[in-house]
Amino acid sequence: MTDHELIWRIAGGSGDGIASTSQNFAKALMRSGLHVFTHRHYPSRIRGGHTYTEVRVSDEPVRSRGDGYNFLLALGDSFARNPQENAYYGNEEVKPLSENLDELREGGVIIYDSGLLDTSEIEDFDERVEENDWHVYDIDLRTIAREHGREVMRNTAGVAVTCAIADIEPHVIKDLMADAMPDKILEPNMTVFDDAYELVQEEYDVDAPDISVPDGEHDEEQVLLSGSDAIAYGALDEGCRFIAGYPMTPWTEVFTIMSQNLPEVGGISEQVEDEIAAAALAIGASHAGVKAMSGSSGGGFALMSEPLGLAEMTETPVVLVEAMRAGPSTGMPTKPEQGDLEHVLYTSQGDSHRVVFAPADAEEAYRQTRRAFQIAYEYQIPSIVLYDQKNGGELRNVSASVFDEEPNPDLGSVLTEAELADAPHDPSGKYNRFQHEGESGVSPRSIPGQKGGRYLATGNEHMPAGHISEDPDNRVYQMGRRMEKLDHIRAELDDDEWSANTYYGPDEAEYGIMTFGSQQGTVEEAVDRLNERGHSVKALGVSEMAPYPVDQVSEFLESVDECLVVEMNASAQFRGLTQKETGRFGEKMSSLLKYNGNPFEPEDIVGGFVTSIVEGGELSGHETKFVPAASD
Repeated sequence: MTDHELIWRIAGGSGDGIASTSQNFAKALMRSGLHVFTHRHYPSRIRGGHTYTEVRVSDEPVRSRGDGYNFLLALGDSFARNPQENAYYGNEEVKPLSENLDELREGGVIIYDSGLLDTSEIEDFDERVEENDWHVYDIDLRTIAREHGREVMRNTAGVAVTCAIADIEPHVIKDLMADAMPDKILEPNMTVFDDAYELVQEEYDVDAPDISVPDGEHDEEQVLLSGSDAIAYGALDEGCRFIAGYPMTPWTEVFTIMSQNLPEVGGISEQVEDEIAAAALAIGASHAGVKAMSGSSGGGFALMSEPLGLAEMTETPVVLVEAMRAGPSTGMPTKPEQGDLEHVLYTSQGDSHRVVFAPADAEEAYRQTRRAFQIAYEYQIPSIVLYDQKNGGELRNVSASVFDEEPNPDLGSVLTEAELADAPHDPSGKYNRFQHEGESGVSPRSIPGQKGGRYLATGNEHMPAGHISEDPDNRVYQMGRRMEKLDHIRAELDDDEWSANTYYGPDEAEYGIMTFGSQQGTVEEAVDRLNERGHSVKALGVSEMAPYPVDQVSEFLESVDECLVVEMNASAQFRGLTQKETGRFGEKMSSLLKYNGNPFEPEDIVGGFVTSIVEGGELSGHETKFVPAASD
């Protein structure tokens, strides 16, 4: 446990309001001037089960979940289907307490609802409490809630107890309650809060635990949001006015947020029968002249392979979102993993040409979603935003100024009717939409209905007017022009003032750590710890997967003696991509992999680096896997 942070875990059953309670707790502490970061764990079973959310709170910016946690509020699972120990999934009622003990730090706090939980059902509970010097508060939260309202209000009682023990001023929570709750439930919740808070103050020793929330102050206004929020808001601000999709965890959150907000700006959302239809509708909407998007998770995105190829061949701009989860097949639908990188890069009929961004956090998710639309519509190419359940579901505070950029309704490289009048046309009268020559590989498009803009769009290879052609020379011209776009896009990204590929740590460091996407913040925290302990380390977080930033990555790898590549999959896909694109550095790069359904914690990376790179030893256990560099 560090002196400047609280890591609070609230655990219960699916349906017990764990997500909403933790979100409100985090928002209240953010408003009080603190930095917050949440991590959510929930089951994929429809029948529910044990779920928890961690809220990490500090007076300094927080980039990652912590190593374990120091404060547990265990509500029990009030929806447990079978509380028997010999049930298939064990005694589910008590799991919010029993399954959260292993990661609780020494000296930590346990609050549990004794109205629902019985510690005698947990083997060796008392011995573990004594051994780890845990401070245990058994409080009948259920009865407090029932006395003044409904049982669900035991969440409010639990938060009040947390405030009393962690020295959080009650008004911090109560002010948010007053803003968020309708009058009919506000008063009973306030009464429940006050009763629980006063009970602890009067009957328990709240000075015993050495855990408290620090004071903090923000320099500017903050907002609390997830990567899913940021992707949706980025799309809306960049002028997206159509989305089609089919629900699939964890992409559903982006789809839901877009569907809720599009009608307010004159847009349309369509839930369709499958992901093939979803991607096809988005491509059709884009062809008709609107900024459009679709998306899914791994299995659903696989169905989008055919329409994705159609968008590439017809040069129809579209933005797709792919939310990675543990696979293959259905895998572990609610657990984070980074195993879809190769799937997204290479699923295609023939040679593909697309843009792929993998944002590291909510700020990057917003900026890169906007950038994905800009590039898609300027270069008439599919853009893909690749993220995972970690990035999509974790909440963190972000400066509100990040979202002050102006909206952009521009459709990119589209000709006006006046420009079409002077553009080359086929003798049949059709516009030569797919000219052999085009600036930056782009042959400007027309929108259906424009005078002089008629052309044929087909998934077959085609001549300039769009008619099918198998002429060898035409094929080389068309293929070369389409592939040429990637070189120009790479050059444009390299010239951007805001770079999505983030360097971190001392410039002259001896060792490097590379990662992509959602693990970047965790790697950065690990780099700080390693340097504090006397190791010379820097990091590069890469967010541009295609076209790949070969020059930036090569410069980084050339500057270090060895590099540890950190990613959440079993086959080192990012390391493989780096070696493929650069054509070298295989002898410098080794891998630290994690694919057990949980994201990296900072100490996973610190320990893996020291043991494997510095000491040359082997990792033990099953949390992470080390894959050494290739020999010369």
